[in-house]
Amino acid sequence: MKFFWGLMAVLALAAGPASAAISVLGGGEAQDCYLAAKAGRSDNASLAACNFALDTEMLEPRDRGGTLINRGVMKLLRSEYDAARADLDAGIALIPEVGEGWVNRGAMYLGKRRYREALSDIDKALTLGVKEPAKAYYNRAIAYEGLDDETSAYLDYQQALVLQPGWELPQHELLRFSVTRR
Repeated sequence: MKFFWGLMAVLALAAGPASAAISVLGGGEAQDCYLAAKAGRSDNASLAACNFALDTEMLEPRDRGGTLINRGVMKLLRSEYDAARADLDAGIALIPEVGEGWVNRGAMYLGKRRYREALSDIDKALTLGVKEPAKAYYNRAIAYEGLDDETSAYLDYQQALVLQPGWELPQHELLRFSVTRR
């Protein structure tokens, strides 16, 4: 099962946190739900694919958890934070060992400007491991900035860029910082 990481949720933050979808095994609507989340789609038809999969397909717990997280990513894109949280919580309950669920819930908390909770979930995601850690570091930098910890934010933006050279979002954010030596 894969979780999608390429999605950039445009939230009420500067550049927005990064989100991730989870691929599911086999075909059917669960796979369509994953592909839609991976492509950054959150239209009604994409959500309907997720809903149909969850309502009618016989999904293994891992695929069901992934589909819930993918639907949560779509709701996150739509700024439907409470609905996204319900799906992310349900997905995490089924597959708590998968870091992408935690980092997506952290992105949801960023959207709600609940930075401490975001930081906690993103730290958990990094501890568990994620397929694209650069995006987790980027999100954590946003959380640190929300908590007025500019040093930690700067270091995490730098780490995101080390892990994914050439990524424009952390490059842009780093331009705002002025580093002085003491």
